[in-house]
Amino acid sequence: MSYPFDCISDFMFFETEVSLSDVILIPGASHPQLMERAAELYHQGIAPYILPSGGATAQVQTTEWEFLRDLGVQLGVPAQAILREDQAANTFDNARLSRETLERKGIHPKKVVLVCKNYHARRALLTYQFHFPKETIFQVSPVVDLTGTTKDNWFQDEARIAYVMNELEKVGRYFRKAIYQTGASIER
Repeated sequence: MSYPFDCISDFMFFETEVSLSDVILIPGASHPQLMERAAELYHQGIAPYILPSGGATAQVQTTEWEFLRDLGVQLGVPAQAILREDQAANTFDNARLSRETLERKGIHPKKVVLVCKNYHARRALLTYQFHFPKETIFQVSPVVDLTGTTKDNWFQDEARIAYVMNELEKVGRYFRKAIYQTGASIER
């Protein structure tokens, strides 16, 4: 039986197949599940680098990058395989500064894996696609974070509804201005 909000579930929660890539990207957050998934993919040989992104935040004592880097090292990822971006304050910054970090390192990824919270997958993907070259192929490997929010339960309690709807609203807020700015210059 379908539910009236299945279209929101399908839009917000999704993942793709994951194959060999140039780098694993993590938009900043204080959820260890992100680095746990990235380290698992790294150990499977999916990519030679992991690039967590994130600056100082109240959720961690240092930066999101340092929190994720330390966890990655504890999980057996060599420190030199974890690239550094520790200034980002939001998802737009995560994407833009990650691209700049890769460019400074001479890495021009053709294919990447984006490891993000499952209910953040759509906004994260759109944001990274906006900032990376259009030729870059993105694969999405989402995780269930500390909130326990999933495609099957998000609509069953007030807090989880808030997480998902906040993300859905941010998709509109993030891209409204970008669409106005770039829409007029794009010929179809």
